[in-house]
This record gives sequence, C-alpha cells and structure tokens, in this order.
Amino acid sequence: MSTLTKPNHIGRKISRIRELRDMKQEALAQALGTNQQAISILENSETIDDDKLIAIAKALGVTAEAIKNFSEEGMINYFNTFNDTKDSQVNFGNNCTFNPLDKLMETVEENKKLYERLLQSEKDKIEYLEKLLNQK
Repeated sequence: MSTLTKPNHIGRKISRIRELRDMKQEALAQALGTNQQAISILENSETIDDDKLIAIAKALGVTAEAIKNFSEEGMINYFNTFNDTKDSQVNFGNNCTFNPLDKLMETVEENKKLYERLLQSEKDKIEYLEKLLNQK
C-alpha cells in the first residue's frame, strides 16, 4: 500500500499541508532548525511523536489536530461549500466606505507637497552654500 492510499500516514499529511501553504521543505526545515533531508524523511514517516508533531504544526501555522484530521476529501468538500455570490444580495461586510480614486488623489497631493518641501530644502542648501562661498 502506498503512502497516498494510507489514510493515517502523518508524514504525507504534513507534506500536503506544507504544499498547500506554498512552503518548501527547506523553509520548514529552517523553521524547525533542521535540514531538508530530515524533512524528507519525516514526510515519508507513517507516524511521528506528539512533541515533534506539535512543533511541525506550529511551523506550518496549523494545529496538531488539523494535521491528524487532514484529508484530501475534506479539503475538496470544504472548498465546494463556497458559492459564487457575485450576482446575489449577500453582503460579507467588505464594501468600500470611501472612494478609492479620492484616496489616490489625496496621496498624489501629499506626494506633491513632499516634493515641493524637498525642492525648497535643496534650494535653501544651495543658497546657504553660496553665502558661504561669497563670504570668503
């Protein structure tokens, strides 16, 4: 029986969660203070002791229980529960309360003022240096 068909193969679950988190073995190794080869061995292990599992879970940003209970089928079912709501009247509370173009123009104006202050500062430096040169 391969590791893909063993439902409780903890190393494979760690590998899939790591992949879903878009994390390389090297990154997980660094987070655990080990090397990539050790992660490869770990991901091929059918069982892992609880202390090590907790450390791995923390590095992956999940709980040890999430690793133990992880299943591909569960992930597919989870994502299949989302509905396309672009045409519905559902409000998820992320409506914009300001006009983004107004914010952009405010930023442009702030940048103009900063540029003008910088330009004036440079002019003042030049005037100061000219005064010093003229005094000699």
